[in-house]
Amino acid sequence: MSRRKPPQHPPEPPLTGYSQVAKTVLQEGASRVEEMHRAIAAQSFDLVKGIPLAGAPARLVQQAHDAIAGGVYTAIRQGGGGLLDLAAFLEKPGTAPAAPAAGDTPPDPPSRLASGMRSALNAAFGDHFAETNNILALTMDLRLGGQPVALHREALARAYPAAGDRVCVFIHGLWHDEHCWEASGGGVDMPRQVARDTGHAPLTLRYNTGLPIVENGAQLAVLLAELLEAWPVPLHELVLIGHSMGGLVARSACTQAAAAGLNWLERTRMVICLGSPHLGSPVERLGELATTALGLSAITAPLGQIAAQRSQGIQDLRHGLGPPTQTANHIAWRFVGGSVADDPDDPLGEIIGDGLVTLSSATAHELTGDVDSVRLGGVGHMELIKEARVYRRILAWLKAGPGLSRRAGRRGGGRG
Repeated sequence: MSRRKPPQHPPEPPLTGYSQVAKTVLQEGASRVEEMHRAIAAQSFDLVKGIPLAGAPARLVQQAHDAIAGGVYTAIRQGGGGLLDLAAFLEKPGTAPAAPAAGDTPPDPPSRLASGMRSALNAAFGDHFAETNNILALTMDLRLGGQPVALHREALARAYPAAGDRVCVFIHGLWHDEHCWEASGGGVDMPRQVARDTGHAPLTLRYNTGLPIVENGAQLAVLLAELLEAWPVPLHELVLIGHSMGGLVARSACTQAAAAGLNWLERTRMVICLGSPHLGSPVERLGELATTALGLSAITAPLGQIAAQRSQGIQDLRHGLGPPTQTANHIAWRFVGGSVADDPDDPLGEIIGDGLVTLSSATAHELTGDVDSVRLGGVGHMELIKEARVYRRILAWLKAGPGLSRRAGRRGGGRG
């Protein structure tokens, strides 16, 4: 198992970032608009060509129209693309710094806005970025203060000077990066709070959410094996906390680690999933239906092509994660589902869930063994990572340890 499949040929030099993306968007967008333009015009010309004596003149006008329109759209694609190629040439390449080697002084991290934009672009096009070796493609790294932390003993000791033998890894969801865990507006900063209340070293992950979930799970499985090897002191206990897609990535990593016999799984005590779509997300199912519906008409088919370009990571959320082929029976599995309705037992709240994931999808699974779940009312999808009631539940689970409850689907109260 490797973090990245070895290329068959030497990789091409990394493509520059935002200008290259803008060029692709401009050219693809112009092509789709041209296709819609031609489809709409063709319907109008077909009507005119059905009128007696008007058919031949209409065909001539249509040919002239198509030639002129084609020239205009070609000019937009080539002219705009040329300007963006020039911008790409002038663009500074260091947008995607690699993890610094031990002893190196890392450069200043990009702003939260810049890193957030890059994470969002990876969510939408991350699989394409990785395939084309685009400099915007994110790699999976531990992050501290926006900087990648190298998986070397010295680098880890500097980054986490109070490192003990217990570690808690926080895994963000789609569109986001590690900054999503930071407290704002009175919310709970879960990594810091877990460190204060339990003594676990809080590690936050950043990864390309546009990649297939199984591929991110494989990368996480290898990263945790490397972490176990390089951690400054012998690692005794590992906890994984994943939000949304992050919970599926954590589950996938455990399944693949079990199949590969990776030793970090023996030290994994608990996996906690917050609002993860184990049975799939209704939002992505609607997206797939919309894409199919757009393809039924010649006029809207170009829009369907645009919608179909969403990343594999997004498309994987349609059905969630299948049943595990292998797992470790000693791991305690914990699930939190949220509902925007005050009463999580309200039928409407069950359907709407936290706004993105239904309660059933967040708390249902095919795992056996030490499993516990809770449903909370009055909480939205992104609130799950900062909500005080969610943190209290996490803290109770961590303090109680495995065996807290073996009843799947246990319901938690509403706002109280």
